[in-house]
Amino acid sequence: MTHFRIGEAAALIGVSDDTIRRWAGDGRLDAGPDDGGRQTVTGASLARRALELAPPAAEPGALRRSARNRFTGIVTAVQREGLVAQVELQCGPNRVVSLMTAEALDDLALEVGSRAAAIVKATTVIIEAERR
Repeated sequence: MTHFRIGEAAALIGVSDDTIRRWAGDGRLDAGPDDGGRQTVTGASLARRALELAPPAAEPGALRRSARNRFTGIVTAVQREGLVAQVELQCGPNRVVSLMTAEALDDLALEVGSRAAAIVKATTVIIEAERR
């Protein structure tokens, strides 16, 4: 079973080390010492907690979409050059960059500090993981 140190677990789901320790103390995460005596949490319990914290896929009455990869965040940068614009979002620990038309930027009224969601529908998604 995969285990993560407190700091690793916190970074993975975008919370503080203290929050992970509190959840472990409250029993919301399965925790225990590793061979070196350092506190760890199980990957399975961290995954369950991440799903509990995830926002619902859609708000009641909202439109439904076939895309399942939705990242809500805050706009951190907007660059406009002629007919094209680039918008950067910070979605938890993830940075998402979108290229769009300047017209779309105007229609969405995006500016630094706006709340927005990036919705990704891709035929290819590459997943990488560390070797064991």
